Amino acid sequence: MKGEWAKLVLAAQFLMRLPLRTDRLFSAGRMADAPRYFPLVGLLIGVASAGAYWLAALALPHLVAVIVAICAGLLLTGAFHEDGLADTFDGIGGGLTRDQSLEIMKDSRLGTYGTAALVGALALKAAALAAMPPFWVIASLPLAHCASRLSAVLVIATSRYVREEGTGKPVSQGLSSASLGVASVIGLGAVSISLIWCQPIALVSGLALMGVMHVAMRLMFEPKLGGYTGDTLGAVQQASEIGFYLGVLAWL
Repeated sequence: MKGEWAKLVLAAQFLMRLPLRTDRLFSAGRMADAPRYFPLVGLLIGVASAGAYWLAALALPHLVAVIVAICAGLLLTGAFHEDGLADTFDGIGGGLTRDQSLEIMKDSRLGTYGTAALVGALALKAAALAAMPPFWVIASLPLAHCASRLSAVLVIATSRYVREEGTGKPVSQGLSSASLGVASVIGLGAVSISLIWCQPIALVSGLALMGVMHVAMRLMFEPKLGGYTGDTLGAVQQASEIGFYLGVLAWL
């Protein structure tokens, strides 16, 4: 049990910017298994974002409360996934070859492609959530954050890491079947619980478009890179999260 708790704490430290002491918990094996809890950490981020929305909506207009919720998520994660999205678009858009793309993605400077992708992603999130009734904002945030982290885990499980070093190095050997099973159970559990108060067709619509965005993002970078990097995992998470919001909104 202590080992599983350590993996959860390592996953939380990896995905969020929290002052967690993990020096006594860290090991290469535990870090490699930490992605099994990425969906659970995503769920916690989504719950916190939904809570921020609810509190803000008590005194502020709907759109402003939505932006507060998005900012709360950015603060919790340090814009970790958004940074990956921007780097991915800079690398794929600006590099003519695989090596050029990988080199550009390592550059900390933000380019035109990355800026456009980042602005577009944040705008789509805000616009989609602002177009939903308050109930659906609160219901969508936790599930979208949870399922989109599972979407990124699926990339780890079905593709290969293409760098010698980087944020994805701990799982460069792939994901164990046990870890994939745990992550899937968490994701499916969150969906099942959501069925208590959400109409099934809305969730199906959200998850379907999430799947489309997952595949579309992978088709953008995998043929060129021959696999994934830590940055592209962030890009898949962002695309999947947006896809869920748009799917639910399309049904509404």
